[in-house]
Formats: sequence, structure tokens, C-alpha cells
Amino acid sequence: MGNNPSQEFEQPIYELERKIAELEAFSARNKVDLSTEISIFRARLETVRKSVFAGLTAWQRVQLARDKNRPLSTDYIHHLFSDFVELHGDRAFADDAAIVTGFGRINGHKVLLVGHRKGKTTRERSACNFGSAHPEGYRKALLKMRLAEKFRLPIVCLIDTPGAYPGIGAEERGQSSAIAVNLLEMSRLQTPIVCIVIGEGGSGGALGIGVGDRLSIMENAYFSVISPEGCAAILWKDGAKASFAAEVLKLTPRDLHALGIMDEIIPEPPGGAHRDHAGAAANLRSFLMRTLDELCALPMEALLQRRYERHRRIGKFLEGEQTRVGSAPSPAAARPAGTA
Repeated sequence: MGNNPSQEFEQPIYELERKIAELEAFSARNKVDLSTEISIFRARLETVRKSVFAGLTAWQRVQLARDKNRPLSTDYIHHLFSDFVELHGDRAFADDAAIVTGFGRINGHKVLLVGHRKGKTTRERSACNFGSAHPEGYRKALLKMRLAEKFRLPIVCLIDTPGAYPGIGAEERGQSSAIAVNLLEMSRLQTPIVCIVIGEGGSGGALGIGVGDRLSIMENAYFSVISPEGCAAILWKDGAKASFAAEVLKLTPRDLHALGIMDEIIPEPPGGAHRDHAGAAANLRSFLMRTLDELCALPMEALLQRRYERHRRIGKFLEGEQTRVGSAPSPAAARPAGTA
């Protein structure tokens, strides 16, 4: 238990935890039975924790997705995958540290792991551009995915990025083209693909490894076309409106699931993944094993057809006074009355 909450809204939880720790220490030191008092505080802690996390705003979930203690792709590799062998390079320009790829085992499945890498220390974060990949990162990812397809191995993608790297060099080397090619090729790779947003899911940077048979999200992650700060700066010329932008963008797991963008919300341990890496990994393992078993049992033709249909169903739109889900209006229905 820590005494310094990562987020301000977690303060009541940490205060109760500190009080429980003090009572336990006093009881042990003075040989005094305080089990009744400690039980009362533990019950209160559980109530407060549930209340705080049940009432999180969209902006607070964004803050949790960015929490410095939140488990990263490298943490999940450590907890979930055995015999992991990292693969490097795009065979064209460089090895982008912001994308990690490699073969590993998760229980009975051999898989290719592709994930964004943010780094933990200041030096690592700088080397990884804080998880913002260059085009060579996306080309590396696709090169390894094609290798997985060759060996008929399923692909697991862990998404955690504020967005693709926006520098001049990245643009000169074809950032948008690299992401677009990945979208196309991932849509037709002949092997199961499972994508999970474990933290930040920012714009094209997330989409570059985000096309598959399943797209799911951790309970306190987000997925958005733009960051709340960027949206606020563009629409209202005021970065201080980021919290309002987070609400408008509908970027929370619950919103995304309701819109048909996310297939499933993966629960986190009480208090969030940043407080219990092992518990978060156990929940992710359970989801992956169930999903891989299901997808690997499908004939390839059926898998690809379902993948296509899944992406055709995404989203909602308004047509007149009716709300329709998952399909675009026909060309005839879209034309004004009286036109050919």
C-alpha cells in the first residue's frame, strides 16, 4: 500500500489504507487486538473504492490510462508469455523501440506478440518516444505479422500509445502510408488477430496495430481519434477544456462498447491495474485464452468473413428520427426526394 496516490480522486482510498496500516502496525507492536476496528476500516475501504471507481468521469479514466504505475506491454509480456523471443527491425530503415514484437507462448498457444512500448525509466521513455511509433515501427510490426501468418500462428496486439510519432522525419518516411498499409494488410491476414487496448489508444498510432478479429479494452483504458487536449485546442482554442472534450469524444470503454467499436471490456482488479499488475495480467490471460481458443477453432474462410463483417458493423448514425446500428444507408435512401 502506498501513501502517495497517483491521482487526486484516489486520495480517500489511500487515506483509509494508511489508517489500516497504522492500526495493524500498532496492534503488532503493542500486542493489542484491534481486529474489530481493522475490519470496520476494511469494509469502509471497500465501499469507498467501489464508490470512487463507479463514478469516474471520462477525464479521470484518461488519467488512469496514463498513470505512471500502470502495467505496460513489457509488464504483460513478463506476466503472461513464456519463452518470449524478441524480433527486431523492418529490413528497410531501423528498429523502432516504440514497437516490440516477438514470439512467445501463453499456456497452450504459440503466438506473435506485437505491442507499443513506452519504457519505464526516463532514458527508456526517450528512446521509445513515449510509445509513439515511427513508420519503421509499423513496418516492423507488419513484417513480423506476415511471418506469423506464414507459420499459422495467432497474433496478439497490445495497444498503448498517445499516437503515432508526429515529427518531420516520420512524415518524410511515410507515416500515414505505413499505417494505411497496416490497416489493409491486417484486414486480410490469414491468421487470428486479437487486439487489446491496455492503456492509451490514440488515433492512427493505435489503429496501426488495431485491426483484427477482436478489439477489446481494459476497464480503465481509452480509445480515441484524438487526445482530449488536442481536441480542446482545435475546437475551443483552450487546452483547459480537455476534461469536457473527453466527455464529448465518447472514448471510455463503456461508450466504445455501446457504439460497437469494442467487443468486450476486460475488468481490472479493485483499485485499477496500476495497483495490481498480477491481477490485471490474470484477467487479461483469461480473456486471451478464451478468445484464442474460439478464434483458432474457426475455418480460415469463416474467420476472414467474420473479420470483414465485424468492421462493417462498427458505429452508429442518425437517419431521420431513427437510430440505426452497423450499416450505412443505401445510395437511394441517401438521395434527396425527387432526385435520380
